[in-house]
Amino acid sequence: MTQKILAAAAGLDKVEAGQLIEANLDLVLGNDITSPVAIKEMDKFNAKGVFNKDKIALVPDHFVPNKDIKSAEHCKCVREFARRNEITNYFEVGEMGIEHALLPEKGLTVAGDVIIGADSHTCTYGALGAFSTGVGSTDMAAGMATGKAWFKVPGAIRFVLTGKPAKWISGKDIILHIIGMIGVDGALYKSMEFVGDGIAYLSMDDRFTIANMAIEAGGKNGIFPVDELAESYMKEHSSRAYKIYTADEDAVYDETYTIDLSTLRPTVSFPHLPENTHTIDEIKAMDDIRVDQVVIGSCTNGRLDDLRIAAEILKGRHIAKGMRCIVIPATQKIYLQAMEEGLLKTFIEAGAVVSTPTCGPCLGGYMGILAEGERCVSTTNRNFVGRMGHITSEIYLASPAVAAASAITGIISGPDEV
Repeated sequence: MTQKILAAAAGLDKVEAGQLIEANLDLVLGNDITSPVAIKEMDKFNAKGVFNKDKIALVPDHFVPNKDIKSAEHCKCVREFARRNEITNYFEVGEMGIEHALLPEKGLTVAGDVIIGADSHTCTYGALGAFSTGVGSTDMAAGMATGKAWFKVPGAIRFVLTGKPAKWISGKDIILHIIGMIGVDGALYKSMEFVGDGIAYLSMDDRFTIANMAIEAGGKNGIFPVDELAESYMKEHSSRAYKIYTADEDAVYDETYTIDLSTLRPTVSFPHLPENTHTIDEIKAMDDIRVDQVVIGSCTNGRLDDLRIAAEILKGRHIAKGMRCIVIPATQKIYLQAMEEGLLKTFIEAGAVVSTPTCGPCLGGYMGILAEGERCVSTTNRNFVGRMGHITSEIYLASPAVAAASAITGIISGPDEV
């Protein structure tokens, strides 16, 4: 699928793994951390404006609302650049969201697109059958100026998902299982192609989560075939035309893995790499792992399905004494829907706090920094040393169901344990 998309974008009949190409871009994305660097790079090569004001998206989301003077200066730089260049898709406080949840919601990403973003989790949009990947700020600058980027065409790994997942098994459990199976470099510079009858049981939110974390396995991108659910999502959110690419029957894959979703169990990634995974059953056999904080949100798991799952577990219950539980809806629209459904009331009554949309604690930004030796169960995507605060703190990556259950018990727990 990826090779067909890239061939079309490069104006070629076909491409092969390892080939260097220059492709036309449908969207270039930047945030409040990476965009200022790209803007300065554009100044260095005297770029005369942007290639297309409608095909650039700037979303300050990492330290927004501004947490300090430095972050305020970064956002000011991006804001002024957007004004100067009349950027159509500039979203800040009041209409913002976490970039990788916001862009599909706004209809800016559709099947067949080639998208680059100066953020590693740009691979999220592969859930809609697009080729999307993270790049450095210099490539973002060149993309904004020229509308083009060069790529080395990736090889592909096929993941055949079969069977129906049990209750509480989400896209987060599936991708953590895969990363635990192949390792953080198991798909290095490969396209991770997810196929099989099991996809029919995955919501769009599940698919966004899986594609989002392709980078945690070293993948160049993650991509799903476009089915009726994906088409329905695009028709609901976007007025743009989309193009569906399907893999040939005799397509060449470097490897193929088959995963029976019905056998999966809630999965948690222990510090300090996403590949360090354990099922909830394995964790039950260990000594209790006490937790200080739970974070439910991020570009991985801050969507409406995620909040509904967490609220289902928290409803009528209260988080453990001394526990801090922080819930961060990924966009303003999700925030509003959660409010209208009563989910925010459930969170607050359970003793959690609810934040405006932001990346916040995921990258050690704000809204939940960890102190020395503290542990956090988080629905975010990375658990590197010092990622959310002090270098001796620990992050356990999990689904919203496991995160909510752990908030109630005060120890890492499965949803069936509360």
